[in-house]
Amino acid sequence: MAPPLTLALIALLIVCSGLLSLAEISMAAARRLRLQQLAEAGELRAMRALEIQARPGNYFTVIQIAQNMVAILGGVIGERALSPQFAAMFEHVVSPPTAATLGFLISFTAITSAFVLFSDLFPKRLAMIDPETLVLRVVTPMTWLVRLLRPAVWVFDGLANRLLALLGLPAERDEQVTSDDILAMTEAGARAGLLPASGQQVIENIFELETRTVESVMTTRERIVYLLLDDSDEQIRSRIAAQPHSTYLVCDENIDQIVGYLDAPDLFQRVLQNGSISLRGDGAADLLRKVLIVPDRLTLAEVLEQFRQVHEDFAVIVNEYSLVVGIITLNDVMSTVMGSLVAPDGEEQIVRRDDGSWLMDGLTPIGEVARAIDADPALLPWHGQYDTLAGFMMIMLRRVPRRTDSAIWAGHRFEVMDVDGYKIDQVMVTRIVIET
Repeated sequence: MAPPLTLALIALLIVCSGLLSLAEISMAAARRLRLQQLAEAGELRAMRALEIQARPGNYFTVIQIAQNMVAILGGVIGERALSPQFAAMFEHVVSPPTAATLGFLISFTAITSAFVLFSDLFPKRLAMIDPETLVLRVVTPMTWLVRLLRPAVWVFDGLANRLLALLGLPAERDEQVTSDDILAMTEAGARAGLLPASGQQVIENIFELETRTVESVMTTRERIVYLLLDDSDEQIRSRIAAQPHSTYLVCDENIDQIVGYLDAPDLFQRVLQNGSISLRGDGAADLLRKVLIVPDRLTLAEVLEQFRQVHEDFAVIVNEYSLVVGIITLNDVMSTVMGSLVAPDGEEQIVRRDDGSWLMDGLTPIGEVARAIDADPALLPWHGQYDTLAGFMMIMLRRVPRRTDSAIWAGHRFEVMDVDGYKIDQVMVTRIVIET
């Protein structure tokens, strides 16, 4: 075979091998969600690609068979055609046996380098850049090739499935998308500048609803503004004027004897009509609403579901002894999701100081604390036994903390700065500098 024809045939084999590599990597790297969007828009090739991704055995078997055939054929043709040409170049310098050896080595190196560069590295890197677009271009010819090599595919695919079964591995890819997958994608999008950092934080907060308990965002018992059934009209008006809220808990004798709750709009409407707002008088039953009672170990996702079921946005949280520990509203849950997007500046629980330390509220959710200092929440000591920074300090110290008490975790020092009774108000968090 003439050298020009040989080189043209080798070039054709390299192109074929490159297209096979392109088809292999683009199909493996193509995002299923993106292909589903294209399929829903009416792209038939995307539907075919999704079917192949669901059952990729035949597709990749064909690629492996074809690539090996092309590589072997390229080696045979290149060695027979190019080795004599290179050997002839050295016959005038070295002995014929040495020239033949040099010709073979140069021919082998040249053919191998061409295949590695143009049929492997370049096509695969190209496929990784925009796999969805490329897979739409190659899926149709690859489907024809699969049909052409169906007998060989049946044999080799069957053998491969037997080997996978012996190793206890699944024959098909698991397409289930987990929360970790989504969070990893959002983090990558944020780093690439495609997703705002605030948007990434909102998505992370949504997934935290499944793990954070109601205690982490509730209004605690000592901060609840409530009314008693025996309060006079003047007492109710005075308390509402001093502490305006949208909802008021109503109790009998003490906070643990819950009767119901009042909505501020109902009270204002009664006032505008010059009616009495006394809770013992006529019409008091029309003001009282039945309150939702939830246990203190519910997650935020569970209490949100209860809000949806009973069409309420206010609930009282009780512990196992039926004592009121706090209240929670739909706005509390939504504020947790939105984070700093809706939190006023004066209510920030974590404040970064000029010296690089953090001043944190004792009620700051422990997940936000770990995120602020760039630590893994899963590595927290006694993970799951507390929800707030105050609970973390109690667990670490094994007692009720006092002012100046401190604990060390994840290369940071947590020092109690302010205590109100037994309540931890503020904690200073500083990075520990290790001197060498």
